[in-house]
Amino acid sequence: LPNIQRELDNYRKQLAKNYMTDNELASQLITEAYNRMKEEVHIAHILIMVSPTASPEDSMKAYKKIDSLYKALTAKKSSVKFEDVAKAMSDDKGSKDNGGDIGFMTTLQTVYPFENMVYTTPVGKISAPFRTQFGYHILNVIEKRPSQGEVKVAQILLSTPKSRGKDGVDEASKKMDTIKMLLRQGVAFDSLVRKYSDDRYSKDEGGAMKPFGVGRTVPVFEKAAFGLKKPGDVSDAIQTEYGLHIIKLLEKYPLKPYDSLKDQLKRRIDADSRAQTAHESFIAKIKNKNGFKENKANFDALAEKVKQIPDTGKMANTFKTDDFANMNATLFTLANKDYTQYDFMKFAETMTRGKFMGARMTAFSDLYKLYVDRIASDFEEHRLVEENVEFKFLMEEYRSGIMLFELMDRNVWGKASKDSVGLREFFATRKDKYLWDNGYIGSNYRFKDENSMKEGLKQLAKKDMTDSLLMKTLNTMSTPDAVSIQHGHFEFKNLPDVKPASVLKGKPTEGMKNKDGSYTVIKAEEIFTKPVPKTLEEARGYVVAEYQDYLEKKWNEVLRAKYPFVLNEEVYRTIKK
Repeated sequence: LPNIQRELDNYRKQLAKNYMTDNELASQLITEAYNRMKEEVHIAHILIMVSPTASPEDSMKAYKKIDSLYKALTAKKSSVKFEDVAKAMSDDKGSKDNGGDIGFMTTLQTVYPFENMVYTTPVGKISAPFRTQFGYHILNVIEKRPSQGEVKVAQILLSTPKSRGKDGVDEASKKMDTIKMLLRQGVAFDSLVRKYSDDRYSKDEGGAMKPFGVGRTVPVFEKAAFGLKKPGDVSDAIQTEYGLHIIKLLEKYPLKPYDSLKDQLKRRIDADSRAQTAHESFIAKIKNKNGFKENKANFDALAEKVKQIPDTGKMANTFKTDDFANMNATLFTLANKDYTQYDFMKFAETMTRGKFMGARMTAFSDLYKLYVDRIASDFEEHRLVEENVEFKFLMEEYRSGIMLFELMDRNVWGKASKDSVGLREFFATRKDKYLWDNGYIGSNYRFKDENSMKEGLKQLAKKDMTDSLLMKTLNTMSTPDAVSIQHGHFEFKNLPDVKPASVLKGKPTEGMKNKDGSYTVIKAEEIFTKPVPKTLEEARGYVVAEYQDYLEKKWNEVLRAKYPFVLNEEVYRTIKK
């Protein structure tokens, strides 16, 4: 069945992810991350933005710009200051006004290529230009220091909205002076938090914030928090873009041992861009192991054909696989199987819906790399069943599971709900089993309070009063929940607080007070003093469940007849012992 094949294919791909990585390199990345956590680096950087999908011309333009800045900064006897160049030229709006300074950082706080340059550039040096997904960077390593771990602090925040300008800052400063005076007088910090703080996230916690390390908050706040020496110490007032703060140190936490952080680091690395490094290493091993060989001439020929796709007009940048039907030369070979130009363009059409977006040749090259990786991954996924016992067992277990589910649905679950004729015939042989116990057909009214109940009884006394009219009358704008109504067949056994003798046909009962202060009133249209049969629709849920059990037993009888079962009693007894 196609649906089972698709589900198995999707499961195989998901399961294979746990096996499709270079475990040795993955372990090295965890160790590398922990070792980097021991050190914090203070940096400034300059960014010249360029899209990952930019054309080679635009990429080169951005590179030449960053390279000229690098040469100006590193020239002998250069008087150019890094911070001045950052303020004038950097595209990073978050740091350019600070001269490119982004404070201290540690591992797993930025993209991997940037982090690598942070930890490999010596203090006082400026890195050579390098590229990330954001563009080209150069960075200046200002300082390195041992890890300060994490701190937990409480704060009082007086916000200073930009809309208030200087007046807002002056007003907050006066209020902060009052807070500082009260602190000197011995007033408890948490009581001042509740009275003055504008931080709604920490206000109810006495101002306490979640523990944080470097690079997790604005540098001014971070410096003040880590500058406090012992629990209970309180900072002077500081100002950030959010407002004025006073910080109290609650606890300091040193860097935890490797063993206690290993699993956490693995999860973070698996979700980080560096996980791709381990995957790419694994793909490279697959290619080397299985005789991967590329034909560059055929790739170049295909690229030339792609360049001829119109870039203007109604069909700009669009293509169809049929346009490449005669291009059957081999692009690459893996495990003695050839993959042609046409094969790749079929993949490209599927991935792009037949239209190149952005710089065409960049997109073309990226698609080709993705195609090669996909082919290698698929090849290894299918080999895993043969080479990895654990993977094979899990795939067989899942395959058996979805096959059994399909069989059960065909013969039991789906049949019970879809076989309307069979269900009615089954119900006809058992309808005396499905009965309503003593009860009534009518309405149960739930009134919000005593006043609503009294008004409701007054309205129900009217001859022309209906349930819908009662809802409209009582549920007004001021009291939208004055009454709610349930209409149906009710059994007294499910209403333990209701005395059957109090329920009279056509007459509302007196209001019965509930534990939550609401009131219940019952009005019966018909009363049953002995059990009455249910219809198939009324008993459907119970009938379908019993019909499923019946079908399963019948199906098992057929299976046992088809596949005889013989128990070796002698062996079975030895197991029981």
